[in-house]
Amino acid sequence: MKLSYFVEDLPLKHTFTIAHQSRDIQDTLIVKLEEGDLVGLGESTTNPFYGMTVENMSMALDKFRDIVEGGSWESPEELWELGKTHFKDNPFAQCALDMAAWDLYTKKKGKKLYEFLGLNPTDIPTTNFTIGIDTVPKMVSKMKEVHWPIYKIKLGTSDDLEIVRELRKHTDAIFRIDANCAWTADQAIEYSVELQKLGVEFMEQPLGKDDLDGMKEVFKYSKLPVIADESCMVESDVKKCHGLFHGINVKLVKAGGITPGLRMIHEAKSLGMKTMVGCMTESSIGITAIAHIAPLLDYVDMDGAMLLAKDPATGVKITPEKITFPEGNGIGASLV
Repeated sequence: MKLSYFVEDLPLKHTFTIAHQSRDIQDTLIVKLEEGDLVGLGESTTNPFYGMTVENMSMALDKFRDIVEGGSWESPEELWELGKTHFKDNPFAQCALDMAAWDLYTKKKGKKLYEFLGLNPTDIPTTNFTIGIDTVPKMVSKMKEVHWPIYKIKLGTSDDLEIVRELRKHTDAIFRIDANCAWTADQAIEYSVELQKLGVEFMEQPLGKDDLDGMKEVFKYSKLPVIADESCMVESDVKKCHGLFHGINVKLVKAGGITPGLRMIHEAKSLGMKTMVGCMTESSIGITAIAHIAPLLDYVDMDGAMLLAKDPATGVKITPEKITFPEGNGIGASLV
């Protein structure tokens, strides 16, 4: 068993802006696990908001190298448990390793990941396509550039309702709203009335992640369902979100990989909550991994590779009508 990793710069087609950051290039760490002729690939993008850098992810992986390469683990779940304490402050690094482990493991089993998990690849909800914060003309231009049946609109400005009103004039697509913690409870409740009229399906993370009292009010009075993102990062957060949100958006990099992500999805379902998996502007490696578990979901946000000007990998092909998986076993993504 050999562990290696390298960094790729992912150039974006357009500057991507949300409530708390903008970027033109997204750094990503790609992990390789090699055993014999088989290679497993995993990925995690960096994120300054969460303090996740190439340097600290690399350091975390290097310090865990002996356990990975020692081969004392037989499954991705076992490797994840071995690293649970080591990676507790760096779930992004653990995600990349866990993803590579799943890719390698299911290749050794001679199955695609969704086959191993017993999932039906035809039961995948249509992904949304994300429109970052920008001037209204530029946001309209982005929608016209990619005609899509569902748009996720990033908000967190002083003119949020006006932005949605203007965008609605140019499409009859479903809208999803993501405020990335930018609103107050009163704003979210007030906005939900108008947003419902404007064809918005749900609001994602309207309040700060720790504003639990505010979310009680929003959950009670909002005219739209609310989905947790920043409030639901790891497994222990799922139960905390019950009764405050109608569903959760699991980000594999925040959770620590596919292994805990699957557990979070099943726990949310057991609590009667809606489930979603979102992306963090990964290449086709991370996006293809998401596609394999998407049959479990009510909603999915796996447009990351579609936002890139250049993708260092190939993998799942996404259209509004269908998802086409790569031919190989495992996750199936490969480097260009």
